[in-house]
Amino acid sequence: MSGTARATNDRTSPTSGSALSAWERFVGGEDPVQGIRPHILASWYRCRETYQVDPRLAQAPPATRDDPVGAEPTLVHSTVVAELGGAAALAAAEAEPLGGIITVTDSSGRILSAWGNRKTLGLAREFNLAPWSAWPESTTGTNGMGTALECHQPVTVQGPEHWCQGLHGWACAGVAIRDVATDTAIAVLNVSVRSPSVPTGLTRWLRQSAATVQAGMRERERASGIELVATFARAAAGAAGPVAALDMAGHVVIANDEAALLLGVPSRTPAANPAARWEPEVPEIAALAQHAARQARIDPGWTGTAKVHVPFIQTMLPLSVTPVFLARQMIGMLITDGGARDGKPVPAEAKAEPAAPAPGPAPPDPPGQGTGRLPGRVVARRDERLVVLAVPEIRYAEAAGSVVWLATDQGRLRAAAHGIDHLERDLAGLGFLRVHRRYLVNLRRVREIEQGFKGALYLITDVHHRESVPVSRRHALDLRRALGV
Repeated sequence: MSGTARATNDRTSPTSGSALSAWERFVGGEDPVQGIRPHILASWYRCRETYQVDPRLAQAPPATRDDPVGAEPTLVHSTVVAELGGAAALAAAEAEPLGGIITVTDSSGRILSAWGNRKTLGLAREFNLAPWSAWPESTTGTNGMGTALECHQPVTVQGPEHWCQGLHGWACAGVAIRDVATDTAIAVLNVSVRSPSVPTGLTRWLRQSAATVQAGMRERERASGIELVATFARAAAGAAGPVAALDMAGHVVIANDEAALLLGVPSRTPAANPAARWEPEVPEIAALAQHAARQARIDPGWTGTAKVHVPFIQTMLPLSVTPVFLARQMIGMLITDGGARDGKPVPAEAKAEPAAPAPGPAPPDPPGQGTGRLPGRVVARRDERLVVLAVPEIRYAEAAGSVVWLATDQGRLRAAAHGIDHLERDLAGLGFLRVHRRYLVNLRRVREIEQGFKGALYLITDVHHRESVPVSRRHALDLRRALGV
């Protein structure tokens, strides 16, 4: 277990006594509580307000057949779980003298296997920290496995930072492994010890192991992207209408001129690298991709036809959807102009965007608590530190693939939220408006509106530095309504 990586959210860990005092006040209904790390406080809000987990719980509940298992498993996902299990088994001998145990869960937080110190494994069984027990936040509160599923960075949970009192004698660290294309959680790798903190050697190994698995996934997804580009080239040769290749999340890998215009993405610009792909401006595409993936798993020969609404031309456009396979695994799809009439029609409900989950009990002021995030705050990163921003400090957010950059009064920072759609949901009702597929702007920080060529609009958020945010035609009417102009 060599290396120099550190768990970033260990630096500001409170003492056990202060964490216990904060936990007691928060469980008693006090709000807000100071001195608790952002990812822990956000988790506590979820446990108290949304999931309503009993803080006096002494052990995790057993998993049942009805437990959700997240995304449908694929060969890639099974490979990831096997790789994690292999890494954990090899590290068990090194975890033994440190008193640690290593667990691997599926995407629902259900423990699949455990390795490590025999004495600790025996003690862990008393808390159901063992295979076929359920550790998502929704059932077991703040913990390394469940909280890692809710976050996009490694997490540590120490002593009284656990939501359930029965787990206060444990410390754990977890990291979720996520699908490179769809961002859905596949599994969690976690280390636990019966002590106040996780030994540095174990957290270092955890991060390195997770990084190795994620790197392998990125390479496989890049190979899939190259295959999608090649498939597009064959389909687009001589085609008169729109042709585009999409990955499993519905992100555009490459599109010809006609498709690029309809989807609102660059034309004929290949993006084999998953971080460089584009989110189409047609909302129904993501749901269409999910439907195609489900159907192709049932019938590899499936093709479909659908009519989707294209905002730019305000019309319904017929499309054909054809899954693309590599080594018998679906890696994405081609969409064309709907000329293949022998495909199966896609039901209208399958093209609708997935409904938002029913909200939990709404907490009191300030707004934003129901999102499960820090109320009235946005978490960002500066190097290896987390920065907690008040909403008024943010002028706008800009997406670069799945990474979101924040223009703030503290400089340009990377948002902890993964994807601008997630950030938009977190900031709902707090004065932010989506003005472009890549931009989310704080309307209270808009100082001027500048008109460009052919009616293009730009929002000036910093007059001295002429900081401007473009407004797409699709969002111009919403902006005018919001500003009353």
